[in-house]
Amino acid sequence: MSNSSIQGVVAPFDRDNIDTDQIIPTEYLKSIKKFGFEDYLFDGWRYLDQGRLGMTPSERSLNTEFILNQPIFNKSTILLTRDNFGCGSSREHAVWALRDFGFRAVIGSSFGDIFYNNCFKNKILPIKISKENINRLFELSTQGPQSFTISLIEQEIKADHDISISFEVDPNQINRIIHNLDDIDITLSNKEYIESFEENRRSERPWIFE
Repeated sequence: MSNSSIQGVVAPFDRDNIDTDQIIPTEYLKSIKKFGFEDYLFDGWRYLDQGRLGMTPSERSLNTEFILNQPIFNKSTILLTRDNFGCGSSREHAVWALRDFGFRAVIGSSFGDIFYNNCFKNKILPIKISKENINRLFELSTQGPQSFTISLIEQEIKADHDISISFEVDPNQINRIIHNLDDIDITLSNKEYIESFEENRRSERPWIFE
């Protein structure tokens, strides 16, 4: 699949104000790694028992009614939610957990500001659309499991019944995902300017480099 589009099964998560502690609880933030958090995503809803860092789903008591534990949704790549998703603390682990589970896009009517920006840094596309359009997509999901196609170039969500919903994203942010860029890549894209600046500074202030 190219980086210019995202396609896959949609997991409808019909809740407002899902904060980062609900996305991944505090007890899993002790790891110094930036990957491997998929087993702890939505931990309080996904499991019936108390977990700890290092435990796998096979060692836990699964809540079979939770959507991501249902076979058709446990490989979802798109999360459909509602208002103020990712509010609360600034923990980047929340985005890591979504990414590690396999989500590539989150569709909602609004997001926590820090969570929203962290998504782009971790190759997840957060899409803001109106509450009216969110309702349309949730109504569609009541008819059965859905797959959406999201065009990053056209900035458009395409669903069944000829539903097409446009969205807006800052060009610099969406460019990160299309071209798979991180902060270092973006800095290096200005390598020539940086080198030129350093050369001029060395010439103008040679004592700094002595």
